[in-house]
Amino acid sequence: MNEKLIQFIWQFQYFNKSNLTTADGSSLTIIHPGQFNYNQGPDFSEARIKLNNTIWAGNIEVHLQASQWHTHHHTKDANYSNVILHVVWINDELIKNSNQQALATLELQHLVPKIMLQQYEQLMNAKGFVPCENYLPVLSEVSWLSWKERLMAERLHRKAEAVLANLEQANNHWEEVFWWMLAKNFGAKVNASVFEQLARSIPVNILAKHKSQVIQLESLLLGQAGLLNENFNEDYPKLLQREFKFLSNKYQLKIINKTPDFLRMRPANFPTIRLAQLAMFVCQSTHLFSRILEIASLHDLRQLLDVTANDYWHYHYRLDSPAIYKPKKTWQVNDR
Repeated sequence: MNEKLIQFIWQFQYFNKSNLTTADGSSLTIIHPGQFNYNQGPDFSEARIKLNNTIWAGNIEVHLQASQWHTHHHTKDANYSNVILHVVWINDELIKNSNQQALATLELQHLVPKIMLQQYEQLMNAKGFVPCENYLPVLSEVSWLSWKERLMAERLHRKAEAVLANLEQANNHWEEVFWWMLAKNFGAKVNASVFEQLARSIPVNILAKHKSQVIQLESLLLGQAGLLNENFNEDYPKLLQREFKFLSNKYQLKIINKTPDFLRMRPANFPTIRLAQLAMFVCQSTHLFSRILEIASLHDLRQLLDVTANDYWHYHYRLDSPAIYKPKKTWQVNDR
């Protein structure tokens, strides 16, 4: 047994869910198991459960043993303050939450069918090219092609619906929507929602007033993301702090309520680097939305998006933390 298997069992609810009770005897109903979290924080987010007669919404954390809550130092980690259920294979210790109350715990070892564990063991010990090769192919070539075409159509439809929803929220201001979506994609998969929230907090008319000053753009982006709240030693971060203090007071800006994640990411894709690249991209662009509409090839689009963060970031991945020299070009980053 390992933690990844327990996560899989919880994600797809492959256990007996009738008459569930937590370790303290409370009745448990699983309304939604949550979304698997590939990044920093608890294993599942946006879950909903019912404990006795109360419905709870929050995060789910999964461990092999309950005592690993302390081993992994979750007690003092703010990312785990909203955990509503601790799912474990073996409940070997009473865990308390940040309010010093017993954390609701579900023990799985007596709820999972033994045949499923046996099948898992067989697949893990299979010696073929891939463990499931004896079960392939399950689809004909025509069915496989039709399925992929359907996926493509559904994806395009989903993306178009998102654009139209944003357009309605922006009162048909296409440049505002473009700014939101541009920032979101600079955040990549991990910080996409945070970067979009950040973009919504800085209207395009404010960006336009400062687009010729990359330092002011960086201060706006990093400051609104909550990344300028520390006591820095280097001169450049202190300069950004001063600029942001002036600009935030001038425009009455409100810092977003979530800072970007750094955990489980390659340094080249840290949010500090991506925000610095975004600032440089805005600084170097003219009539950006119109130029995007006129682009006819992917090559031209890549050239337009090919920017390098300013010189400070050649020696840094995070503010106030010097690193080995490396120019931070957009096409050097990865998806995570």
